[in-house]
Amino acid sequence: MSKLKLMGKNHSDELYTPEYAFEYLAKYIPKDKKVLECSVGTGKLKKHIESKGIKTIGSTDFFNEKRKDYDIIISNPPYSKKDEFLEECYRIGKPFALLLPINAFEGKRRHKLYRKYGIQVLLPNKRIDFNGKKSPWFYTAWFCWRILPRDIMFTDEQEAGL
Repeated sequence: MSKLKLMGKNHSDELYTPEYAFEYLAKYIPKDKKVLECSVGTGKLKKHIESKGIKTIGSTDFFNEKRKDYDIIISNPPYSKKDEFLEECYRIGKPFALLLPINAFEGKRRHKLYRKYGIQVLLPNKRIDFNGKKSPWFYTAWFCWRILPRDIMFTDEQEAGL
């Protein structure tokens, strides 16, 4: 993820996804499906998804994306725009997985979406270290729709092959 045109003034949104974050989700993504990384930024997450043998395309302008030649959306979007990304994912109607802070459970706007469409959550057993300093300051989870076998799942490093 990187600063997007739509990001606004909140520069705290610039958090890059460490490779291992996708490992928690990887076993639920079929290799015969094509992924859209909808907030591609530097392309780090896209490259890691591709390293698992999954065809991946990237977009830096998700809200104006005209391509429809993908099956699943996977991204670590700007957190200040999590409502907009969730709304767009549901509107498109394709399975998705967004790496979001755990506080994405909160909020009237999100509650309305989750109640209407449903939500699945994959919760790693530890915080993702976005800053690379081994001192992650908040908890994240993969917020998914039509990807996981159950709505709430817990995972750890061993299950993810880390």
